[in-house]
Amino acid sequence: MTEQAPRSTGGQPAGGNRILVVLLVPLFMSLMSVSVVNVALPAIETGLHASSADLQWVLAGYALAFGVVLVAAGRAGDLWGRKPLFIAGILLFTAGSLASGLAVDPLMLNLARVLTGLGSGVLNPQIIGIIQNVFHGRARGRAYGLFGTVVGLGVAIGPTLGGVIIGALGPEWGWRTTFLVNVPFGILGAVLTALWLHPPQRDRASGDRRSLADLDPVGAVLLAAAVVGLMIPFILPGTWLLLVPAVVLLVLWWLWEARMRVRMPQTRRAPMVDPSLFRIPSFSYSTVATAFLLGAMPGLWAVQAIVTQQGLGLSALAAGLTSLPTAVAVMVLSPWIGNHVHRRGPLFVMLGALLAIAAVVLGMVAFHQIATGSWPYWTLAVCLFPFGPAQALLMTSTQVLTMHEVPLHAAGAAGGVSQTAQRVMTAIGLAAVTGSFYASLAASGAGGDHSGAAASAGSPVAVAYGQAADAALLVVIGLLAVTLLAGVLDYVRRYRGGTLVLED
Repeated sequence: MTEQAPRSTGGQPAGGNRILVVLLVPLFMSLMSVSVVNVALPAIETGLHASSADLQWVLAGYALAFGVVLVAAGRAGDLWGRKPLFIAGILLFTAGSLASGLAVDPLMLNLARVLTGLGSGVLNPQIIGIIQNVFHGRARGRAYGLFGTVVGLGVAIGPTLGGVIIGALGPEWGWRTTFLVNVPFGILGAVLTALWLHPPQRDRASGDRRSLADLDPVGAVLLAAAVVGLMIPFILPGTWLLLVPAVVLLVLWWLWEARMRVRMPQTRRAPMVDPSLFRIPSFSYSTVATAFLLGAMPGLWAVQAIVTQQGLGLSALAAGLTSLPTAVAVMVLSPWIGNHVHRRGPLFVMLGALLAIAAVVLGMVAFHQIATGSWPYWTLAVCLFPFGPAQALLMTSTQVLTMHEVPLHAAGAAGGVSQTAQRVMTAIGLAAVTGSFYASLAASGAGGDHSGAAASAGSPVAVAYGQAADAALLVVIGLLAVTLLAGVLDYVRRYRGGTLVLED
């Protein structure tokens, strides 16, 4: 089933701007909900008398639910139409946000966060599938450019927005409002989707009526269990043994999908994820590039926020504002990059990865100089600023390249696979980066000092935090190096094949 829209010029459907509004506003809300909570955790701890384990699940419950349902939700959209799944995802997300904001105890909050994560996991792959179906050529590049803009803004502006809300409304209503602000936008988004997004029409080539068995429930359960097993060890300490059954389940899932593929002529049922999808080089290379970028990015900003507040004794708002210039760069540059990605996309990936690595190296220098009192704090924002253009180059280009050769009938499942890889690598990268930071901090003997009272530029505490930040950023550089390698391999492949210019 596909969403159809009358085509205008340049691959832009009639009403394309309205379609982008209804797609990208929920995307922004779902991504902002990941980063805004980091600033709200201290207020949640006080307001609900939450333990450290409770706070951990505020983050983990959302991330797990988000990652587990992505592929199955994308496949369901391919089968039964993306509009109803998209609306259902928005409503689940909105209900979870409302329950989170009204939570009376940690258990209610964590259950509500799981519901919110399920909504995000249902709606997100539909966005990619709809863009892939209704936009073409330059218009698709522009749409993915705006997609990259929203991803960058959602991740980067969340801490700033959370700091402003809590500062304006106070701790109690501040943390609740960081969730409740999603409710009116969610309701409006569901209504506008119903009005503006063209209704799904049955794909005549797909033939008969779909049943639940066409979703491949065995494959869905195996993959969901494997994803949980892969993510939990990087979220909850002491659960590393789960990696063993997770790998076994992943192998079983692959064998099952391959079996489904072989038997498809007899059963007339396709696997949830066609294994041949991974034989599409552009999909595989770009999925790896994006996943490792999103493994590096959250850890970078988490370390920056920790050093700013605990190492230098500055406010949460100061920590949030440091990432604001990079968010502005993403917002300004992504549409332009989207308009040119069809000609320079493979080159943009390499340039973006190199620029990101350069920004992190500058950040390491800045952390050291600021911690010792040699540079003022604002220089950190200047040194990290190139990460904004790098993110715009990478997110926009890899999104187009990931889906460029994927058949339309598999767009939802492919988008789910790509985003699942992103969620898993986000958990792994965040654990690796922050783990390296805290290990270095503990080795320096400053690991127990989190009061901030003695923390200021030039103090022993600040110096120790600066050194720990440098150790963590080496891990960030390692993750970005994989993104660069994937980009180089894809560029060389295309250069040899003469396919640097993308044709729709």
